[in-house]
Amino acid sequence: MKKYISLVLLSCLFSGILSAQQQVKNVIIMIGDGMGVTQVYAGLTANHGSLNLERAVATGFSKTYSASHYITESAAGGTAIACGQKTKNDHIGVDVNGDSIPSMLDIAHLKGLATGIVVTCELTHATPAAFSAHQKSRSMANEIAGDISRSGIDVLIGGGRKYFENRKDGINLSEKMRKDGYAVGYSLSDTAKVEQGKILLLLDSVALPAYPARGEILPNGVSAALNILSKNSDGFILMVEGSQIDWGGHDNNINKVINEMLDFDRAVARAFDFADRNPGTLVVITADHETGGLALTDGDFEKGTVAAHFASKNHTSVMVPVFAYGACAENFTGIFQNTDIFGKICSLLQMK
Repeated sequence: MKKYISLVLLSCLFSGILSAQQQVKNVIIMIGDGMGVTQVYAGLTANHGSLNLERAVATGFSKTYSASHYITESAAGGTAIACGQKTKNDHIGVDVNGDSIPSMLDIAHLKGLATGIVVTCELTHATPAAFSAHQKSRSMANEIAGDISRSGIDVLIGGGRKYFENRKDGINLSEKMRKDGYAVGYSLSDTAKVEQGKILLLLDSVALPAYPARGEILPNGVSAALNILSKNSDGFILMVEGSQIDWGGHDNNINKVINEMLDFDRAVARAFDFADRNPGTLVVITADHETGGLALTDGDFEKGTVAAHFASKNHTSVMVPVFAYGACAENFTGIFQNTDIFGKICSLLQMK
């Protein structure tokens, strides 16, 4: 009897420890724009048979169609993930009627969590804009920049300086944000001056150069953002985008796809390592859609070579992978809607 009671107590203790470990405090949501299963496998092959992504402990698939089209694009796809609602293609952070809907970053900000965005495209580009702005068209870059300046997002790292500083209306949003308490910089090294607080880094007039020309800005930007955001004792949400995997697909350029995929994978490693050091951190990696209809027709792990064929220069309708690591990763298995990612994250952070 005593042995039985001891086993029960031990089981309860273990369950309690497991439950405590599974509480989510921080979320890193990472989007490989245009990243389907074949983009992942192309990167794995070129990297001689392995990726940091393989450390993920849970995998699933997301259905990407939009409210208006069988084949989505980054505005509607990003909005579905960021805001939990399917909307029309071209819409940014608004529903099918054009009315604003809150993103997970909007909600987190109101709840006192820190928030951040790190991308290799313009901060005003469709995917980051879906998390930070509310406009009827992704082409409204100046209006999106205005929304970003009012969003309260703590860490903003990416391109698009011209939409903040060289505007037709003559307003310098960087100066406005500086007056609102942001440190404003133009190089990743400027993050060394910011231990905590808000920072806007505009690293290029438009998008950053393709990898390898831009260097390790994406993985280093992730580390810099995490260093700042983790100072908030209430937790944070960080959105990271490997923006130019998509552009390699549009160009039907397998070498560009692989370069961008491996750069994104190095950023994933930074997120996973942070989760290892900080219990209560959940990392979710997915895509807004696949681009290019990529097929791998041959490859060699030893040589790291890939032979590929593209069926399209545009997006496709296929489901995209979802990978998860860290606290409560098991919630991201199976096949589900892209909108469910928002619901799962908000529920785990108790933001609903």
